[in-house]
Formats: sequence, structure tokens, C-alpha cells
Amino acid sequence: MSSAEFRRLLLEGNVLDRERLTKAESASSSRGQPLERVIVALGLADETAVWRVLAKAFGLKFVDPLKAVLQPEALAKVPKEQIEANEALPVLLKDGVLWVAIDDPLKTFVADNLSFLAGCTVQCALMPPAALKERLRKHGSAAASAASTAKGAGAATGDSEDAPIIRLVAKTIDEALAQRASDIHVEPFQSRLRIRYRIDGVLKEVASLEATLLAPLTSRLKIMAGLDIAEKRKPQDGRISFTSSGRAIDIRTSVLPGNHGETIVMRLLDKERGLLSLEGLGFEADERQRFQNTIARPNGIVLVTGPTGSGKTTTLYAALQELNRPDVKIITAEDPVEFNIRGINQCQVKTRIGLSFARILRAMLRQAPNIILVGEIRDKETAEIAVQAALTGHLVFSTLHTNDAPSAITRLVDMGVKPFLVAASVQTIVAQRLVRVLCKECRETYEPTDVELRSVGIDPGSVGGHPFFRAGRCAACEHVGYRGRLGIYEMMQMDESLREMTFRGEPTIRLRDHAFHSGGMSTLLQDGVRKVLAGKTTIPELLRVTAAN
Repeated sequence: MSSAEFRRLLLEGNVLDRERLTKAESASSSRGQPLERVIVALGLADETAVWRVLAKAFGLKFVDPLKAVLQPEALAKVPKEQIEANEALPVLLKDGVLWVAIDDPLKTFVADNLSFLAGCTVQCALMPPAALKERLRKHGSAAASAASTAKGAGAATGDSEDAPIIRLVAKTIDEALAQRASDIHVEPFQSRLRIRYRIDGVLKEVASLEATLLAPLTSRLKIMAGLDIAEKRKPQDGRISFTSSGRAIDIRTSVLPGNHGETIVMRLLDKERGLLSLEGLGFEADERQRFQNTIARPNGIVLVTGPTGSGKTTTLYAALQELNRPDVKIITAEDPVEFNIRGINQCQVKTRIGLSFARILRAMLRQAPNIILVGEIRDKETAEIAVQAALTGHLVFSTLHTNDAPSAITRLVDMGVKPFLVAASVQTIVAQRLVRVLCKECRETYEPTDVELRSVGIDPGSVGGHPFFRAGRCAACEHVGYRGRLGIYEMMQMDESLREMTFRGEPTIRLRDHAFHSGGMSTLLQDGVRKVLAGKTTIPELLRVTAAN
């Protein structure tokens, strides 16, 4: 439907004259509200007449509130809680088709959500909002009170009264992006609903809402993520495609059942944001040169390890950018594709149709690539194919979830890869963490205690008046003291001795000891200390990330 069609029908049906329509259009533009809602709010026309025209413009059936009689068999097709959650009222069951009344023509997606619950085809028809709310109330639904609460929240933040939950979700995501959040956490408790953002790796509570908002908010997020809104007993994972200020945002969504409802965590991935260089990541000059020399090799495996959210994928993307030239073919298998890189063939894992890392990896090798990126080595099959690719002349990048670099060797062997294959294929392993960067506007010098210095391995007698900084408070960093993050790294390069030790199955502690004493490997803590001495971060922040004792 075009807005011009709706306007034409309003005039042709004598619902409005030209003067009143112009007034409504002006108010709609200034308020940022749909035209049909403004017409009714200003009292320019009867709601039923406006919605009858709206239904015609959208090609939908219209439910006349004065004539509609709800069929008991239609109401029995959909569970009561789903009627409440979707604000969609079953009206008629005829010829195997269930007709449900909605008040917003853009909500026809509820037909797909309800069809599997009803076990039949579902079609949407339009009913005036006031009439629909009254029918829902009479049906004993709690949807009206939930919507009223959401409207109260919307009014407090300047949102319009239509589709309150939709607007609440959109506002929450937009606000999280504006605050540079990496995650949104929606957490239900007995008497409230908490929303937190993870900013620079630290959670911050931003809202405490009425518990009655949980059902509609959860349903809305599940619908956006393509999840089963009726399934509340099992964990679910999905993906939301969201557009904010013209930017395409990919949102990985995880739903986990809890005591008081379902907890939802959304990871925000901005596919169009600027990618970082190796220097921008936080590599020191010497370490950066060693890493660049490693990735310049024609074959072998380069692994980046660390916990979830430690920036592993960002480091691999920075490496690919260094290697991305017209004479090099690069293919990636990712879950999901977090950033778009021009000139690189990127493939999305889709487990629902059997498109796993291992399957994509096999297909990659038939594409004659020079460089391969496997988003994560999760199982023996993927690990073995990656090893074979490295041994047959390909440079392979991937990630593992281990605490430090030497542990990655043990992890591959534990997966089932033979030690001699690990020894022959792995070139370099980089473990990393992210520390918050001190705000340059408000950081302040101070004198650390001897206990503080020793806690990160600094000899108090060796610092000799070197300045140390701690976090301050200012508006630029929102009174946190930090703004942004950078990486701390430990890089273990495989030499002949390490390969021999891997082949013999030496324990992780022996591998670490050899790498540290003969391979020049700096630990995460040591690299962090360099950044503390450079005034980039603080001792408490380094201890928080490395958990040093």
C-alpha cells in the first residue's frame, strides 16, 4: 500500500475533506505518528470509518465491531497467553482458515506465528483499536493492561502510543548502539524486568520495567529473531536483522528459560563499522612485526584463543585486511558473518540446512583459495579438515576457546587430532583479552602501593618515579573513567622444540615454560603491564581481566 492510496480513499469515501486531511498530514509529520492514528486522536473522523478505509488500502478484511460475533471454536484454537502476547483476537473459523483480528496492518506477521499453534492457515483482518482492546478485555485477556503499562513507559520516553512494544524494542536497540554497547541483556525477576547493556565489557543497568511487560517484550523479540514464541521450556537461538540510522545491524539472540521467565541476551554486530588495523588493536611494535611475519607465510594454521567477547574475530579480520590483495583468494566460513570485507568471499554457516563449518570447509578447498578463515574450530571433523588444508599449502586462520596460547595445543589433541598432525600444521597461537582504555580527559596520576605493583609482577624498586594513572570521572566517559578497549596478547610461535614436545604429548605447563624461556613469549599479564606503564589502562583493570593473584 502507498500512502497516496490511503489518502485517496479517505477523500473518495468522504471520510475527510481536503482541509482536514492536510491538517492531519501536518500533525502526523510533526509528531512522527501514523496518519490514521493522528486523524482519530485529533477527532477529525470516526475511528471505525478510518480503519475501514485502512483495511481496504492494505487489501485486508475489515471486522465491524458492531456486527462481529466471536466463535468459541475460533477462540479455542489459540492458547490464551498467545492471544495476550500477540494482541490478536481469533474471530472466525471457516473452511479450515482461522481469521484473527488485529489493529495494525503492519502486524500481519502474527499469522505466521499463530498458524503452527492453531494447526491451520491463519489470516488477519483489521479491527479498530478501541474495539479490539475492549474485546480482548471482555475475553479476560491481560493484554490490555500490559499494553497500557507499555504505553506509560513509552509516554515517559516520548514514544507514540501505537505499537508500544515495537517502539520500546526499537528504542532499546537504538539506545544501546548509541552507547557503544556490545550486548543487551533482558532479565526477568519476580517483580521487575531488568535491562542491561554491556559497554566496554562491563554490564550497566539502564532500565527497570514492570514485570507485566515480560510476555509482550519476549514475544516481540522472539518474533523478530524467527523463534518459536510458544516454546518457553527450551533454550533457543536466532538472529535479528535491524536497521539503525541507515546501518545494517545483525543481532545474535539467545533465549534461556529461568525461574521468573525467559532471559534474553542480544549480541549487536555492526557489519558496516570500520575495521581495525593490527596497530589499532593494541599490538606493540615488536609483537606486531612478529605477527605480520607469521601471517605472511604461505601455509599453516594461525589460531587466536580467548573467551567469548575477547575480540578474537576482530583480530583475525585485521590479519585478513593485511593479506587482502587482488592476487590472493580468501574465503571465510563464519557463524555469523560479523563484518563485511570487500574483496573477500564470506560464507555464512547455516546449521539448520546442514551447512556446517566442516561442510563449508570441504567445499572451500575445491575453490582453490590461498587463505581460509574458519570462524571457530568446534569439533574433531572441522579440526582435522583445517589441519589437512594447512598441510596441503593453505594458510588457515581460526579461533579456539582456551585460556592461554599453550592450552590450544592440548585442546586440539583432546578433540581427537593426532599430535603429529598438530605439531606439523600449527604455526602460531595468539591468546588475547580486552582491557578498558583510560579516558584521556579525566585520568589522573597517583602513587600505587607496593602491594598493587607486586600484584601484577612489578618490582616496586624498579619503577623509580614512573607515573601511574587511575580512572577519574567526567562527562566524556559518562563518569566511568574508561572509554574504549584495546587488546593484550601472548603469542606462542612454534619452533622445533615445541613441535617435538607436542609430538610427545608434553603437558601444557611444559609447553608454556619452554615458550616463555626460549621462544620470547610474553604473557597476557606482562603485555598488560606494558600498557599500564604507557598510561593506557590501570592496574585494577588489568587484574580484572587477567584474574592474576
